[in-house]
Amino acid sequence: MTHAPQPTTRPALILPPFLWGSATAAAQVEGAAHEDGKEDSIWDAFARVPGAIANGDDLEVAVDHYHRTAGDVAIMSELGLDAYRFSTSWARIKPGDRDVNPAGLDFYSRLVDQLLDAGILPWLTLYHWDLPQALEEQGGWTNRDTALRFVDYAEATYEALGDRVQHWTTFNEPFCSSLLGYAVGVHAPGRRDEAAALAAIHHQHLAHGLATTRLRELGAEQIGITLNLTNAIPADPTDPADVDAARRVDGIMNRIFLEPIVLGAYPADVAHDLEGLGLDTLVHDGDLETISAPIDFLGVNHYHDDLVSGHPDDSGADGGHSGATEREAGSPWLASPDISFPSRGLPRTAMDWEVHPAGLRTLLVRLGREYPTLPPLYVTENGAAYDDVVAEDGRIHDVDRDAFIQDHIDQVELAIADGADVRGYFVWSLLDNFEWAYGYDKRFGIVRVDYDTQERTIKDSGLAYARRIAASRVVPAVAELP
Repeated sequence: MTHAPQPTTRPALILPPFLWGSATAAAQVEGAAHEDGKEDSIWDAFARVPGAIANGDDLEVAVDHYHRTAGDVAIMSELGLDAYRFSTSWARIKPGDRDVNPAGLDFYSRLVDQLLDAGILPWLTLYHWDLPQALEEQGGWTNRDTALRFVDYAEATYEALGDRVQHWTTFNEPFCSSLLGYAVGVHAPGRRDEAAALAAIHHQHLAHGLATTRLRELGAEQIGITLNLTNAIPADPTDPADVDAARRVDGIMNRIFLEPIVLGAYPADVAHDLEGLGLDTLVHDGDLETISAPIDFLGVNHYHDDLVSGHPDDSGADGGHSGATEREAGSPWLASPDISFPSRGLPRTAMDWEVHPAGLRTLLVRLGREYPTLPPLYVTENGAAYDDVVAEDGRIHDVDRDAFIQDHIDQVELAIADGADVRGYFVWSLLDNFEWAYGYDKRFGIVRVDYDTQERTIKDSGLAYARRIAASRVVPAVAELP
């Protein structure tokens, strides 16, 4: 069931060529988990671990995007999207990281053609967490050789799609695939080893740099990376313990990922904090030069920011890092067991994340000011999970999600007015989908999916997003500009 977007008279502050899009990830939407030659990713294997995924959910069907791309692209077109941010599955393109699987590449080739036929820009991410399980059994991201295998995968994907895809993202949120997967254990592969997590960080950095260089050689037009970034705010700015706790969170969530790429060095204070975990042995001669290969854009994913304390405080949450089940979890804050996140008394989403739209403006402006050599920014994920209700008329009046999205877009506008070089916004997510360790319990989509029938229904938040996009394309007269 769909509903055409209605016109709006709201003045547009974001004007062309600003890019409007939505995003998904292969493992979360495709399904067909073992069809047409695809083999296990680490998430397929992790889903079979008792207690790892809420309700014992798996990725076998997901939301069947693999078989429903034409209809899903039609929905994107109805919403007026300029771009679709999707990921390719390493485990589909190179099952077991062996030979290239033509059927896997054919799927993505058809998807790209369907997008282009609809006038929608394909924005491709190479790694959204679905490492082939065969590579994990050889050490996964703790093994330096995995970075070299990633380059082979990137090259095979570019050779098939590079004639039509301009925008190439190497990694999505390496914070999650390294720290939540190897230190916390709530994401695949489910390990809890701080030294392993640090190795994963460095080897993913290395993979990014090597792939960036190779894609550039092959002729890729736009290459970047997407990081999930936050504002770490000391609960009491006069308390040294809180100030230092915020510094550590900023170091582990932001700077350990940003600075090797942008500045060619790990932050000195973070390296000091992590002494004893082996960073000095991981970094080989030439690594940081490789990692800091120039990029053309930085994707910024942001859902919430964090009030941080160095004292025990259970009034808030931990950003979802403790997972969705009773499975024992570690901490992502390497060598920092004293970190807590006090509540600010703000509204919360179904993920128990605080809602603070102004934090996005602060983050975007801060990035440009603190890292003046950064390339243009794109908000590549922003959105919210809420417990949707299907009304008697069959529609989903998701008022909270609608407000979340619109308020955050407002903050993007304000950030641009403050001088932030933001070129686009992608709402997460196009479709309700498999939300990692939460299984199908959490819905982020602006399009509802009935998991029994796979029927799609554009939610009110999606209709409002479509109106916002349409309004931005109506260039106001000079007198109407702010």
